Amino acid sequence: MADILKVACVQMTSSPDIQENLEKAAHFIREAAAHGATFVVTPENTCHIRTPAALKLDSAKSQDAHVGVPFFAALARELGIKLLIGSMAVKEAEGEKLLNRSFLFSPDGRVQAVYDKIHLFDVDLPNGETYCESDVMASGNVAVTANIDDDFTAGLSICYDLRFACLYRSLAQSGANVLCVPAAFTVPTGQAHWETLLRARAIETGSYVIAAAQVGEHEGGRKTYGHSIIIDPWGSIIAQADEEEGVILADFDVASVRKARAAVPALKHDRDYTIERMNDER
Repeated sequence: MADILKVACVQMTSSPDIQENLEKAAHFIREAAAHGATFVVTPENTCHIRTPAALKLDSAKSQDAHVGVPFFAALARELGIKLLIGSMAVKEAEGEKLLNRSFLFSPDGRVQAVYDKIHLFDVDLPNGETYCESDVMASGNVAVTANIDDDFTAGLSICYDLRFACLYRSLAQSGANVLCVPAAFTVPTGQAHWETLLRARAIETGSYVIAAAQVGEHEGGRKTYGHSIIIDPWGSIIAQADEEEGVILADFDVASVRKARAAVPALKHDRDYTIERMNDER
């Protein structure tokens, strides 16, 4: 049926070795395509994870020089699929930092769209883990949508963006009906918030959500949560991984988007308002 899109999430454990990760991702992407997926999403940091993150500065390349770009372009062309590489680290054209960049490849191997992660993960977690992505990464400042086929438009985001609901609302109001959230969630934040936040983004916007995740232990003992997930526009989980590498698949039906948005047309109900602070003066 023309209105059905078969999609897939790749869940993997990226190492410091870029070529190794490219080959691993390609194995799972081929598996997804063999099962009929025509839109495949991989996790954040598909090309490599380094701990400490400053090590990425030594190994990352500019987009023009990054081995992952022609590699995945050729794979998308070979398989005839839309392929979203959740992110690869690329050096800024100007400046000394990196960009955490998603790449959407068309079936002809063209780079159809790129998205640079807007919200950077600078946090001190209750368990003592500390992350300061802005030490090595520069933030993007452009939200991006891109067509997947005639019926579906993707809104692009990466990991920590998930906590900023206004981004997804603006993507949906700009035409997105599939929200892509490639991620490398930590274990404590994943256990507490991953599923809840993703289901909320689907419900708030009446959109499909597809979230491909890193999983397991990486260089330096860093651990990621996994549990890649695909959610329908009513907030129901339609596919979910566990804590192993692999692929999950689902069918997207554009009628489900129309039904959810017709039932609760919240995207049309924005109102202007002001905020007043009422002090209790005695």
